[in-house]
Amino acid sequence: MSNDAPIKTDCLIIGAGPVGLFAVFELGLLDIRAHVVDILPKPGGQCAELYPEKPIYDIPGYPVISGQELIDNLMAQIAPFSPSFHFGEMVAAVEVLGTAEAPCFRVATDVGTMFEARTLIIAAGGGSFQPKKPPIEGIEAYEGHSVFYAVRRVEQLRDRSVLIVGGGDSALDWTLNLQPLARRVTLMHRRDEFRAAPHSVERMRRLVAEGAMDLRIGQITALRGAPPALEAVECRGNAGETFTIAADTLLPFFGLTMKLGPIADWGLALHENLVPVDTEKFETNVPGIFAIGDINTYPGKLKLILSGFHEGALAAQKVHRYVFPEKRIVFQYTTSSTSLQKKLGVAG
Repeated sequence: MSNDAPIKTDCLIIGAGPVGLFAVFELGLLDIRAHVVDILPKPGGQCAELYPEKPIYDIPGYPVISGQELIDNLMAQIAPFSPSFHFGEMVAAVEVLGTAEAPCFRVATDVGTMFEARTLIIAAGGGSFQPKKPPIEGIEAYEGHSVFYAVRRVEQLRDRSVLIVGGGDSALDWTLNLQPLARRVTLMHRRDEFRAAPHSVERMRRLVAEGAMDLRIGQITALRGAPPALEAVECRGNAGETFTIAADTLLPFFGLTMKLGPIADWGLALHENLVPVDTEKFETNVPGIFAIGDINTYPGKLKLILSGFHEGALAAQKVHRYVFPEKRIVFQYTTSSTSLQKKLGVAG
């Protein structure tokens, strides 16, 4: 543990995904400076780590925007507030120092950084996440060269023979996105029914009918080729038949395993590995600790980025009451408030 004096801040945000980044903006409008901790080496969370080039269609004002473009825009939006980032660190321990009326927390990361924060906002997605891997012997030897659990650079897959395995939205989305640039795309699922959006399934079946891609029903059983170079994938059909698919790239999309990690030891009420919150201020059972984004749960919860933005805005209002208990909030629209526009560097 570091012997340095703790870093004092009004709010410590745990998680630098899109929801955590937008919380910086909402806090900044209220004159609340924030520090942000994230276990990843860069901002963006799942948007940057798992699907930086995947198009997102439900961000208001953007008919389509990639995960990385969204993060870049959010970073530009919060730049006027000069947040402090601590990447490559995981919050390991939280100690309650204050009271329910005047909360304060001592926070330690796994590398010894210490914080003393008036409030905490947990925006850690589903916690730490890792892909569910197919139970194939020796698959680790191909990872990072021929086997990928996320597409970070689309151009890396141009003119490659790609086998995508899965039946959910990620599998179908990447099948449709990669089909125009890969040499050949094959989608394989264990059954001829899919959990993905109906319009994606319809587009996929149309491409199969046109001969533009292949669809196989079955499961992978082994990889062939001198590691790390994949040459083919051995498979077994539902009737027990075996077949081989030539491929130099395998993309298994079996979903993610979410682990709360140290969050489970912070004294927070939990429900099925999620953190229950109220819907007025998105505060947890511990006064001064808030949870926004995919990490929280409440009646009617939708795991959408835009929902997390809303949650962050309301959480910031209550954070203000803790940080400035004697100061009354006067709600102002950014379109009409000269003082807010000056903060954002757009006022004349």
